[in-house]
Amino acid sequence: MSAFPGDDPEYVSRRAAAFGAEAAAYADQRPGYPQEAVTWALAEAPGRRVLDLGAGTGKLTGLLPGEVVAVEPDPGMLAELRRLLPGARALAGSAEAIPLPGGSVDAIVAGQAMHWFDQDASLPELARVLVPGGTLAGLWNLDDDRVDWLRELKEMTGNTASYLNDRPVPMLTDGRYFTQPVRAEFANPQPRTIDSMLATIQTHSQILVLPEDERSELMTKARAFLESTPETRNGAFLRPMITVGLRVTRLPDGEAPRP
Repeated sequence: MSAFPGDDPEYVSRRAAAFGAEAAAYADQRPGYPQEAVTWALAEAPGRRVLDLGAGTGKLTGLLPGEVVAVEPDPGMLAELRRLLPGARALAGSAEAIPLPGGSVDAIVAGQAMHWFDQDASLPELARVLVPGGTLAGLWNLDDDRVDWLRELKEMTGNTASYLNDRPVPMLTDGRYFTQPVRAEFANPQPRTIDSMLATIQTHSQILVLPEDERSELMTKARAFLESTPETRNGAFLRPMITVGLRVTRLPDGEAPRP
């Protein structure tokens, strides 16, 4: 998974597979997406057929307009999506093997998911199911680690998904099938308490794969930090987050990439 340069592929695979066992906690604790970010992601789509790819528990699925199909590879996450959104069309599948016909969607969106895709295998699949002129958009909720206390907490817990250390997603700059990306940002602050902040941290993949004793020790350390930090120690507080969007357009078949 080249969106994680330098990381051991086996470790990345274990992290990617860790979410299903905690699907209910993921649904409860992970942030949603600002409606303006969803509107921006689909602003140039040529039609209303939308694929939510790597849909997880449906955090994004329920916000999407039009004819929506959700595709998710993890059985636990897919089951939680179907429980929470019983009316949604939700299919088992992955970015590397999308269970839809060619040219069947006008837009593909991926919330907090595209960095997990196998970049080489998924790129032609995305292009296959998307109509020429269609939209591919990724949305990521990132901690605003320009804020000192949040940056320190993230370093403590090993969370590398950050605003200051945003990693590229190679498929979005590949140039063979899509235009170069347009970027946008949206404020997405999340109300938290110490308990809910710790619960959220425990849904992150680098925490999920830790042995139980290490996880417990780290959470004790994180609680002590939050209880001693002025911004977080007195009840409710805001976790500063930014939703970052990247959007590209599917090139017409046979057209050379634009500069």
